Amino acid sequence: MTSDESLRGDGAAPVPPVSFKDILAASEILSGAANSTPVMTSRTLDAMAEASLFLKCENFQRTGAFKFRGAYHALSKLKGAEREKGVLTYSSGNHAQAIALSGQLLGIPTTIIMPEDAPEIKKKATEGYGARVVTYDKHAIAREELAAQMMTETGMTLIPPYDHADVVAGQGTVGLELMQTVPDLDMLFVCCGGGGLLSGCAIAARSLQPDCRVFGVEPEAGDDATRSFRTGTLQSVHNPETIADGARTPYLGALTFPLVLEYVHDMMTVSDEALIEAMRLCWERLKIIVEPTGALALAGVLSGQIDVKGARVGIVVSGGNVDLGAALALFQRS
Repeated sequence: MTSDESLRGDGAAPVPPVSFKDILAASEILSGAANSTPVMTSRTLDAMAEASLFLKCENFQRTGAFKFRGAYHALSKLKGAEREKGVLTYSSGNHAQAIALSGQLLGIPTTIIMPEDAPEIKKKATEGYGARVVTYDKHAIAREELAAQMMTETGMTLIPPYDHADVVAGQGTVGLELMQTVPDLDMLFVCCGGGGLLSGCAIAARSLQPDCRVFGVEPEAGDDATRSFRTGTLQSVHNPETIADGARTPYLGALTFPLVLEYVHDMMTVSDEALIEAMRLCWERLKIIVEPTGALALAGVLSGQIDVKGARVGIVVSGGNVDLGAALALFQRS
């Protein structure tokens, strides 16, 4: 295990900052609040991959992405003054919507820092859930710096998009549900931005189906997690130009990086062109709307980088929040 994990007082093995028990507890809290999303299959995709594919469709989650799980779980743990002063976060969209809706449901004020170029559909949805949106120029100031200033001024509690134990535990319920539904998976492919979903699902996989190998997939332009995994040293990327806006995170977190190193078997990257093709397959063959980031795991499976022939493969479709005009423009360019 890693130095970022707290040691037990008896000097025995380190205790992970997020455990399978935490994921089970999060599942109890989320019961009745989050959707238990469907697992879909496709004979066409199976034939293409020469494998049995099982797609966990978080595009059918509340707010249209898996992020609701971690956000609601984290906000539900707040007490007294923390709830009264409200919650602050930064996000390009899906975590923003998740925090906003969770705050609305739990009666907690929310403020969201969003880049000026975030998808308009995500800005409008975030405001529609009752949050105050503060936009910023990502080329002029780092979102973490702006958040620190606002926390000092207001006393709000920061719930970051991924580097938070309660967020990771909530996201891990995606893997929990998938593996409770589909037995004996050989592999699990999960998209990776900041690593919250990936590490949470990998923790669940090790406990439920320990022989299942877990792979993280990120866009080529935002390959910081893959480089970090390969080198064992935290790497970063600055404002990567990729259509996968949910995976433009600059680096893995202090919490998620060691979890990814411990529980994930390998990492890979895929091109934006591969993402467009995976999106097209979801739209045309499965008849579901999937955003570019949501197609990362499927694109990873279809890329041929990992031999999946004959395997039972879990795939997390992370979200479906996409501007329809922008999506059609992507399809036309490919």
